[in-house]
Amino acid sequence: MTPKRLPSITLITVMTCLSWMLLANPAGASAYSLTGAGSTLIAPLESLWASDFEHRYSNMVTYSAVGSGTGIADITARTVDFGASDAPLTPAQAAACKECLEIPWALSATGVAFHLEGVRLLRLTGPVIAGIYLGSITNWSAPAIAKLNPGVKLPNLKITPVYRSDGSGDTYAFTDYLSRVSKTWKSQVGNSTTVSFPSGVGGKGNAGVTAVVESTNGSVGYISASYIIAHKLGAAAVQNAAGKFEYPNIGPIEAAAKVVKKVPANNELHIVNPPKSAKTAYPISTFTYCIVPKGAPQKAALASWIYYAMTAGQAFGAQLDFAPIPKVVVNAGLKTIKVLKGS
Repeated sequence: MTPKRLPSITLITVMTCLSWMLLANPAGASAYSLTGAGSTLIAPLESLWASDFEHRYSNMVTYSAVGSGTGIADITARTVDFGASDAPLTPAQAAACKECLEIPWALSATGVAFHLEGVRLLRLTGPVIAGIYLGSITNWSAPAIAKLNPGVKLPNLKITPVYRSDGSGDTYAFTDYLSRVSKTWKSQVGNSTTVSFPSGVGGKGNAGVTAVVESTNGSVGYISASYIIAHKLGAAAVQNAAGKFEYPNIGPIEAAAKVVKKVPANNELHIVNPPKSAKTAYPISTFTYCIVPKGAPQKAALASWIYYAMTAGQAFGAQLDFAPIPKVVVNAGLKTIKVLKGS
């Protein structure tokens, strides 16, 4: 089943003391251009942002969807103006980036897509997904899968797990989730933007994993929700901590983000596998971050660009399965933008 496209959600109106922030160029200022690189999850939304931003203000933003790992490396090397990652910086990455700021500017999910001819509805749990990627569950007719899907005619067919071969924020969110629901996964594989998968086939970027899943009957792959929708792939309903099976739709993504009551100073947020109290949450939801150097040469331009993305740009999210950012996260992000602009 493909995640449903829900009705448009009213844009959160942000009324803060940051009214000094101009979205357009100051009178008489020359138009500018920015370059960014990183997350493929954010790429479809980034494209809409960039087009609208240029239309409004004649300022160009060029973005390369090269994966979160490369995006972090590029901003660390200062070969781009901003990086984009679905994974927060590790302590080592933060140190190497030298006073980089990370700002959560979008909210979506990593879906579990599958290609199984004749099957449109599929339920999976975290431990079963871990078993598939660990190589201990190898056939779609396995009892562990059949038990979750009564009445579904599951074929006697080998499972082909598909994973990201590049450094990926989707891999980070996916392995973060599996590490929280499977002790075996945590001890044998762990959580990072790049891990050694025990079994399966690799694909570069969300596009690469999508292509393998589309062409391989019996495959399963973790893919950003917007790509699942665009390619009309089947998406598994994943069981959350409350015992409910949820799809990566906007409502369940919002429900996962509601667990955030306070944002730490570095803006690092984890919303995978939320507690039972988040009854309708999709358990592999994730924030995605913009990473910029404090004291960047184009800090005023970057501040305006990120401010736009976190406010007016959010209106484009619903069509791509991005949920609006919670107010507590918006406020934390805007405070960080103020630090950037004042640095």
